[in-house]
Amino acid sequence: MMVTLEMIRDAQKALEGVVRKTPLDPAPQIGKNIYIKAENLQMTGAFKLRGAYNKIRSLTPEEAAKGVIACSAGNHAQGIAYSATKLGIKSIICMPAGAPMSKVEATKGYGAEVVLVPGVYDDAAKEAERLRQEHGYTFAHPFNDPYVIAGQGTIGLEILDQLPDVEQVVVPIGGGGLISGIAIALKSLKPDVRVIGVQAAGAASMYTSHYRGTPVELRNVSTIADGIAVKRPGDLTFAICEKYVDEIVTVTEEEIAYGILRLIEGQKTVAEGAGATPVAAVLAGKVDTLRRKTVCVVSGGNVDVTTLSRIITKGLSHSGRIVEIATKISDRPGSLMQLLHVVSETGANIVSINHAREAKAADVGACIVTMVLETRDQAHIQQIQDQLTQQEYYLLKN
Repeated sequence: MMVTLEMIRDAQKALEGVVRKTPLDPAPQIGKNIYIKAENLQMTGAFKLRGAYNKIRSLTPEEAAKGVIACSAGNHAQGIAYSATKLGIKSIICMPAGAPMSKVEATKGYGAEVVLVPGVYDDAAKEAERLRQEHGYTFAHPFNDPYVIAGQGTIGLEILDQLPDVEQVVVPIGGGGLISGIAIALKSLKPDVRVIGVQAAGAASMYTSHYRGTPVELRNVSTIADGIAVKRPGDLTFAICEKYVDEIVTVTEEEIAYGILRLIEGQKTVAEGAGATPVAAVLAGKVDTLRRKTVCVVSGGNVDVTTLSRIITKGLSHSGRIVEIATKISDRPGSLMQLLHVVSETGANIVSINHAREAKAADVGACIVTMVLETRDQAHIQQIQDQLTQQEYYLLKN
């Protein structure tokens, strides 16, 4: 079954009173012509509720009686659990064992039975299929399903309603369900709108598939954007993306972290790794926004707090707001004080310092000093390094 504009409009009616019409606000702190579609403020914290509910409400009475099973890294899981419980249907969710604990607990909290599976999303999918065959559950695919895609497509209808003169929409891609639905809605009603997909470089299955002309399964995926860590796109979503998506780009882990940081500081909103990829692509100059009104779909905000702190540190490092510098000094009284005086004159703030006399890299009669510094930007870091070099300090590579 292909997905049509009529299916998306039907889903929009069914979702009234169930999902929020999320804000679409200008984001001048991110860049000129940039708007944020804040699906991280959706019920359950992500866009997945739209497709999940549309799928669950489409079940026949016989399918509903047997219960529903799904596999997910977290957001689809919560959407299915919430929807099934709301409609009085049993739900079983297979999740990768490495999924953030906050997403696992939230899924349980919405009423689902959670099965943790070693590996990534695709491993969870195999276990879900095994359980489906064994127990007769109805499988709710997170992206390669017409009803799920139609539900996600309601975001496209909202974007056109909230910003009728939109010229470009940037969307995260994992398996492709979100961008497929949005692209069908946009291209059906306003064909000249550019639709750009963004993948993590460590999980670029749709990107790779596009350039090979057929769905490709990656051997492994690794990214902080766990919500889009998918080894293989769906056959249906691949076909839709080939037809409607104008371009696909990738972003690095550092760029994703910086995107999260800029959303926190500029928009006062928290995004998970997958949700920040469109902003990451814009900030990295991988999407041209100078002449087009551009909407970045921030797809979710379900990020584990402990993970968030590490991501922020990575984002600060990428933007030159924090740096680690290591150097050798003489092992004699006053050497460390002299080094710290040089650093203080540059205006850097010392976060932490380690003074190692027994370091393997240290010469006899020398010590290794490693400093973590708060800095203003990359230019400030260069100034500090230049000043240390002028004072004849030998800087060690990290």
